[in-house]
Amino acid sequence: MTHTVTTARDPLPGGAPYDVTVIGAGVVGTAIARELARHPLRTALVEASDDIGDGTSKANTAILHTGFDAVPASLEARLVREGQHKLSAYAAATGIPLERVGALLVAWDAEQLAALPALLAKAEANGYHEARLLDAHTVAEREPHLGPGALGALEVPGESVICPWTTPLAFATQAVRAGVHLHLDCPVRAIDPGATVHTLTTGRGPLRTRFLINAAGLYADEIDRMLGHDVFTVTPRRGQLIVFDELARGLVRHILLPVPTAAGKGVLVAPTVFGNVLLGPTAEELDDRTATESTREGIALLREKGRRILPRLLDEEVTAVYAGLRAATGQEDYRIQEYPGLRYIAVGGIRSTGLTASMAIADHVTALLARTGLDPGNPAELEPLTMPGLGEASRRPYLNAELIARDPAYGTVVCHCERVTAGEIRDATTSTLPPRSVAGLARRTRAGNGRCQGFHCGAGLRALIEGNP
Repeated sequence: MTHTVTTARDPLPGGAPYDVTVIGAGVVGTAIARELARHPLRTALVEASDDIGDGTSKANTAILHTGFDAVPASLEARLVREGQHKLSAYAAATGIPLERVGALLVAWDAEQLAALPALLAKAEANGYHEARLLDAHTVAEREPHLGPGALGALEVPGESVICPWTTPLAFATQAVRAGVHLHLDCPVRAIDPGATVHTLTTGRGPLRTRFLINAAGLYADEIDRMLGHDVFTVTPRRGQLIVFDELARGLVRHILLPVPTAAGKGVLVAPTVFGNVLLGPTAEELDDRTATESTREGIALLREKGRRILPRLLDEEVTAVYAGLRAATGQEDYRIQEYPGLRYIAVGGIRSTGLTASMAIADHVTALLARTGLDPGNPAELEPLTMPGLGEASRRPYLNAELIARDPAYGTVVCHCERVTAGEIRDATTSTLPPRSVAGLARRTRAGNGRCQGFHCGAGLRALIEGNP
């Protein structure tokens, strides 16, 4: 294993400039860093937050899309299609929780029913040929708890749910183990584009790099303007969601999607790999890129929509509510552009499909480096990786008698709601990328994410994190 370098507090290391620096350690930035780690390059990954995957990537609907409804022939359509295959295989190889549950786009009125054939044709134009139309009787058989009045549906059996937290953590772990330098708490405040080397002014001092990749998510337009461009503007689109208790899981078998509109895919009901049920998201255009709070109006809207889709869901206990921001740019495609003269690639406008497309985006961006003047060299295989099994479909440690016999820590439950053990907490805090907050620990173990939201175990979890700088 290569000596790992992850910094978070001290001034940045000096020395020769990096070959490539990636700004933004969300799911796209970490995927790019992982792909670059396969090449003989000196690479840095810088992140303004104190953890990877701490922005848009941590608060989405966690769906692995087929790309059936993307704009045909768009860059997004191609990368989602390729990314879905890549990430499915990667999840199987690394243990990222993934469940292929399929989706139903449910038509609730005559207009929506009439739109389904065009959506089927769109799916086929995107190279997805498994979709089919279902009549009202078949829909009721597939989803017996669906609300009254469904007229039909488009079935998309390839849609899946995935763990949104383990995915960027796996990418970043492999990247760091292969030699990528990860710099956390490192916001980029200015960029001086030199003739051969860019100098980034960060919150922890200067960083020099020959080539630059902007995967800054909600702030990608601001980074782009630091390089002298005014090509796109990110408008935060807030999505509020409600998480229902695991006892609600038996109410839904598929991802239940509405017929999409220009504002997005609309409010859905979906199972999660953690055994919960999600209801959401809203789609609210905002000016504030930090507005991740939930609102009374947003939750009321979701409950109204949910009562139509799955009435019994509203009788179940709510475990949590949360909100995330998507990086909308007013264009129905990704904003990925190389600038050879600047040795720079902008990766902007990566919307809700970014999780699915992340590995394909990484391949695409790495190929674009050649157009900016950098030969990345021949790729090599990365060291295999196995991630902790957080999904309910896997055999979790508290149920694994053989594992507990070898190490009793896996039989000591710390978070009773989510059945997280002391062994899992220990593994997370001693991992390549240990958490630096209780929220970071929750994303690595599920601890504190259950019914009591950390009321019982929260103080102990905070003590563990504070004792693990």
